[in-house]
Amino acid sequence: MICHHCKCEIKVERFVARGDECPHCGEDAHCCLNCHNYDPSAHNRCREPQAEWVADRERANFCDFFIPNKLSPSGKPSDTPDVRKAFDDLFKK
Repeated sequence: MICHHCKCEIKVERFVARGDECPHCGEDAHCCLNCHNYDPSAHNRCREPQAEWVADRERANFCDFFIPNKLSPSGKPSDTPDVRKAFDDLFKK
């Protein structure tokens, strides 16, 4: 996963515990901003509808729905397909 604060890669070999920190900058690793479900445009800023409200998204929390993000160092999802190419492919014969 990529740290939201320093944009460095954090190798996840198991689960990310509440007390885990980024080895590069020391920020909390188990926080909303490092979660795959985090979406500022979604209700509750989370794609998981059962997640409880978290006031400070940059701090560690006890969310059971935490999934390490799949971002590239640029901050964009690494496994997101090229949307424009997918759209253009719809109209090819």
